[in-house]
Parts: sequence; structure tokens; C-alpha cells
Amino acid sequence: MKNTADDLEKIITTHLLDLAKIGEEEYCLKPAPGKWSKKEILGHLIDSAESNIRRFVVAQYEENPAIKYNQDQWVTIANYQNWDTLDIINLWYLLNKQVCYILRNTPEEMYQRKCMTNELRTIEWLASDYVKHLRHHLHVILELEPVAYP
Repeated sequence: MKNTADDLEKIITTHLLDLAKIGEEEYCLKPAPGKWSKKEILGHLIDSAESNIRRFVVAQYEENPAIKYNQDQWVTIANYQNWDTLDIINLWYLLNKQVCYILRNTPEEMYQRKCMTNELRTIEWLASDYVKHLRHHLHVILELEPVAYP
């Protein structure tokens, strides 16, 4: 998982300045009714980081904890569309730094501990999936070549 943490840190460090270069109008634009703006997508990544931090920690001391979240409700309730964009970027970056610290400090014997999301998954699987998920959404926000994510 240390490699996963290294990959994550490289991604967030590489794209931090790119995220700050996007204009406010572009961040707030909703591509279609019912679709998230780039600001809301970044907010969704904040929610994902928070949920996964909880999974990575709680699964180490509880047996198969159930930690799920409703992404649409979280984005709506947090109201990211009306946040200061720089605050969203900074929170996204700092939460992902926290994920890196947690993954690097997770003892190897904990990698196979499990957490219930929609399915029972290991911490190791969740960490890898988290990075894929983050990369997919960052590529949408930054209009980079699409990265497939189930």
C-alpha cells in the first residue's frame, strides 16, 4: 500500500496547480441538468476521501465495519456549488495527504482486513480503487484523456 500512497501523492501534487488554474465560471458550469459541475465533482472527491479515511482506519480495529455513503446526498447537503473554490481545492489536497499518511502507516498485517461498502472489500483493494476513482474524476475536471472507472 505504500506504492498506492506514493501514486496518490504524485497525482495530487502534480494536479494541485492545474486545479487552481481553472476559472470560477468553468468550475460552476453544470454540463446538463442533474449533472455535477466541476466544483461539485471536486466536492465529491472530498466526500470520497472522508469516507475512505474512515474505512481505512475503522477496518483496522473493527471486524467488517459497514461504511457506506450516498454520494448525491453528500454533494447536495455540502452545497459545494456555493463554496469558495480555493477552499475546496485546499481541502481536497489536505484530505488526500491524510489518506497518504494513513496508507503509509497501515501495518502490512492490516491490508487484508475488510470493510463493507456495497461489498465486503479489503483495505488494500479499497485503497487501490480509491486512487483509480480519484484519477477518473480528476481527468474529467481537468479535461484530460478519459480514464475508465467502473
